[in-house]
Amino acid sequence: MTTIQNETTTLDALNGVATAENACGACGSREMLTLFHGTDRLYRTTEKSFLVVECQRCRLIRLYPKPTPEELATYYPSNYWHNDEGGKITAIEEFYRRLVSLDHVRFLEGAIAGAGGGLVMDVGCGGGLLLRMLRERGYQVLGLDFSLDAASIAWGQNGVPTYCGTLTQAPLRDESVGVLSMFHVLEHLYKPEEYLAVAHRLLKPGGRLLVQVPNAASWQFLMFGENWNGIDVPRHLHNFRLSDLTVLLDRCGFETVRTKHFSLRDNPAGFSISLAPGLDPMARRIRQIVETPAQRLLKNLVHLGLMVVALPYSLVEALCGAGSTVMVEAQKKQ
Repeated sequence: MTTIQNETTTLDALNGVATAENACGACGSREMLTLFHGTDRLYRTTEKSFLVVECQRCRLIRLYPKPTPEELATYYPSNYWHNDEGGKITAIEEFYRRLVSLDHVRFLEGAIAGAGGGLVMDVGCGGGLLLRMLRERGYQVLGLDFSLDAASIAWGQNGVPTYCGTLTQAPLRDESVGVLSMFHVLEHLYKPEEYLAVAHRLLKPGGRLLVQVPNAASWQFLMFGENWNGIDVPRHLHNFRLSDLTVLLDRCGFETVRTKHFSLRDNPAGFSISLAPGLDPMARRIRQIVETPAQRLLKNLVHLGLMVVALPYSLVEALCGAGSTVMVEAQKKQ
């Protein structure tokens, strides 16, 4: 396990002046424990080093210092989470993506049944394959993504109606959504409670909210420390445990219905990327690594092999409530 520094400090000691933006966004405390330093080891968009700290009062883990919005934008490559070749993928790639997304689809279908149907809206939908799979099953769907390129792929390639923008700008009536999902969204936000407040307003009575985040109480975090893929410095501004997420949802007017600690799409892949970020196909594409066809095939096979090896471990940690991701279904408080 990676050694974690035991350094208790305050933001005054690190920054000279403690402002509201510097304090813990959950409880306002200025006291924190420095866990480790980290930089962008996946996409290498910057060589700047950040602290990953834990609030001494509520224990929420966060990035320090928080980059400005303008700075944060530079840490997201232009083709982040979507294919830079117009969204075109091979039949084998699409088969794989559909296969590993099935447990997300099933979890969503359970939420749709609990909500009694209605519009399914996915915030941060990327290329829209997940919503396409739901649309093929007869559900009414709507995507939302901040990236115009991703939204264009979702609509043009996968036939999913998609709005480009933020959730706070979404042109929807109150109580018009049956199920609203946010897969790996909240950890990227300066103020996740703002998105949850909008979700609360948009969901119809009995509607369901689905949230998935990396789990900072996972065995993978304990094993890899600052090398854990779920930290994703500097793009993840917050790192939630299930307890943190439950408190946040409660504060925003939601109560938990179901939780799930396993994701076939995310947990084994996260293990592989934590061990060898240079093998991640998307990171290699984003960094424009020059490879021969043989090198590309070899790296892809090794990455796949690591995921296969990680699958039993990922299943065991999930069964013990310590999976590397956590998915929560919640509803409005009665």
